[in-house]
Amino acid sequence: EVQLVDSGGGLVQPGGSLRLSCAASGIRADDYVISWFRQAPGKEREGASCISMSDGSTYYADSVKGRFTISSDNAKSTVHLQMNNLRPEDTAVYNCALDRGLSTCLFGFGNYDTYENWGQGTQVTVSS
Repeated sequence: EVQLVDSGGGLVQPGGSLRLSCAASGIRADDYVISWFRQAPGKEREGASCISMSDGSTYYADSVKGRFTISSDNAKSTVHLQMNNLRPEDTAVYNCALDRGLSTCLFGFGNYDTYENWGQGTQVTVSS
């Protein structure tokens, strides 16, 4: 059974940094992508960043480009999201998710309805 455990959220002041982690277990292939989605109260879920464990491609939403960096440790099936220069509008619950139907992030996140496995979510709050 594939399981994702995400962690690393917290409270930070504007301009600060946080590093989120997503550890996958029970996955035997490396032909999949892991994405970070986020949802703020009263808003729709949106993709933040995606990384392919197959070809290493990455993708960023315009709202986080230049501030967030996604990376992977394939040997440990772990993905990190380094978030710098955080803004109040980054406040949300962040979930990592895995899609075995996607092998590349070159064209974006795909459809979040096709992601089979989700982490439990970690709260990120940016406030002074």
